[in-house]
Amino acid sequence: MPERSQIDTTPVASKKSRKDKGKLIQKDGKVSKRPKAPDSTATVRHHKKRVETYAIYIYKVLKQIHPECGISKRGMNIMNSFMNDIFDRMATEATRLLRTVKKRTLTGREIETAVRLMLPGELSKHAVSEGTKAVQKYTQQVKL
Repeated sequence: MPERSQIDTTPVASKKSRKDKGKLIQKDGKVSKRPKAPDSTATVRHHKKRVETYAIYIYKVLKQIHPECGISKRGMNIMNSFMNDIFDRMATEATRLLRTVKKRTLTGREIETAVRLMLPGELSKHAVSEGTKAVQKYTQQVKL
């Protein structure tokens, strides 16, 4: 039987109160939210999550058409939203075409048809010609 001096007399921890929930109590009595890293001398840098936008492409096209003009941040955000919306509409229309033909593979032909259906008149003709030109350029690069 252990002697009376050897018995631990620290009070038994009861249920944590709402205030203490999620906090860790260290040996020195200090309360911290989370445990320390194994090597506290090493600094960990967190990188910002990369956000993909159409900004560089919009800027390149703007400079091709109007080299002397610029675009504000707000204008770029509006153009980026517009591009995301058009992309979503085209993809939705192309997948709808796939379902009607009962196919599973999305090809350039479905995208071209979706563009012809979505964009009006002259704009669709220009879009289709630019799209076919881009696909041809890509296939030539893949062959090399």
